[in-house]
Amino acid sequence: MTIDQHGLAMSGASRAAVRHYDQAIDELLHFRVEVDAESAAALADSPDFPMGQVLAAYLGLLTTEADDARAARQRFAAWRARIDHLSLLPRERAHVEAVQALLDGDFLTCGTLLGRITEEHPRDALALAAGHQVDFFTGDARSLRDRIGGALNAWHDDDRHFGHVLGMYAFGLEEAGHYDRSEEVGLRAVELNARDVWGIHAVVHTYEMQGRFGDGVRYLDARLDDWSTGTFFNVHNWWHYSLYALESGDVARALAIYDAVLAGGQSSMELLDAAALLWRLLLEGSPEEERWRALADAWPVRVAEPFYAFNDMHAVMSYVGAGRFQDAEELIRGREAYLAEPRPGVTNQAMTARVGLPVCRALVAFGKADYDAVVDLLYPIRHRVNEFGGSHAQRDAVQKTLLEAALRGGRLELARVLVSERINVRPCSPFNWLKQGALAERLGDRAAAAAARLRAEELARRA
Repeated sequence: MTIDQHGLAMSGASRAAVRHYDQAIDELLHFRVEVDAESAAALADSPDFPMGQVLAAYLGLLTTEADDARAARQRFAAWRARIDHLSLLPRERAHVEAVQALLDGDFLTCGTLLGRITEEHPRDALALAAGHQVDFFTGDARSLRDRIGGALNAWHDDDRHFGHVLGMYAFGLEEAGHYDRSEEVGLRAVELNARDVWGIHAVVHTYEMQGRFGDGVRYLDARLDDWSTGTFFNVHNWWHYSLYALESGDVARALAIYDAVLAGGQSSMELLDAAALLWRLLLEGSPEEERWRALADAWPVRVAEPFYAFNDMHAVMSYVGAGRFQDAEELIRGREAYLAEPRPGVTNQAMTARVGLPVCRALVAFGKADYDAVVDLLYPIRHRVNEFGGSHAQRDAVQKTLLEAALRGGRLELARVLVSERINVRPCSPFNWLKQGALAERLGDRAAAAAARLRAEELARRA
């Protein structure tokens, strides 16, 4: 029996395998690609190392790539077939059950089982990190906050990964709406570890949700060397930078970021960031046909089978943006057929039924200028869009689509409600005031429209 860097017992591993495992956890928390090599090295040394096998399975699933998940299922099944489950330590057995639930497509059960592990072992960094990602994939803001918060008092300032735990907690606080506390905790996390890209990301989200785009740009600029290279999270943080550029009205800067960083993504996570940026531009009347065509070409292999409804939405965005409505409608028909097959416990099926399909249908309707259909599809689900995962900032593309459809379709009473909601949450957002101006223009109040646009320009300058 050996002990890992957080004082937890592990079986079936040499000291060398444990060193590789510990380094893999460090790479995982830093979002560095080296996590795969360290995980593989641990298993090369000790092939039946239980926590090494568990880690490899989580890595195969948390990419949200169907091919990675399929390979992970096969590897894990082969390992389980050759080991004695009863010989595992209790914590290891619990992890095996949790990751098996995830392999079976049951995100919710996996999250619950990981929560039980951290109740008993709050310093299990893998349980915290995997659970945090599961909460993100299911859009569970309360658990994003409390899973980490409930373990936090077991960690101390001198722990190697205390800063990373704080970074996770900061993101959970932000998603749960505790912006002042999120900023405080996120800044402390990055103070402890300057290259904690998740902690940096949490602070960036906090500024985004408060409309503090000027603060966000200055923060990212000041820490450019810490977050912009060397991890598989670089593209996503650049996407946040592009959102700040759009908020300030600097479309040229956003497109420059797109061309330099977001175009040519190699993973679903990178592709969805690219689609999310271009869709916001499309909503504002900038079609970007050539960029859409290149992006749409990258999606078919990644959504050939149902796996994660949040990815499906961004694939449909890309098809619609490229004018490939047949591809979008074919994906939708495939997901309809998927729902017709009973799949007990598969979380993605419920996500697809309750959120994914309505959103995908609405995106197609928007592309066809059927704005009434967009409103009719999105308005009933607007308060539960979180159920198919992502963050508030990412899901705002859906809310902006609803608002734009209400404006273009003449549903002005609804548009007034939506604009009022946005302005009163983020009164310093130029985007929100521009939409107030567009609404006033449609209502024939030119003076109010001009005043709103002046307010937007003033906010952009002041930031």
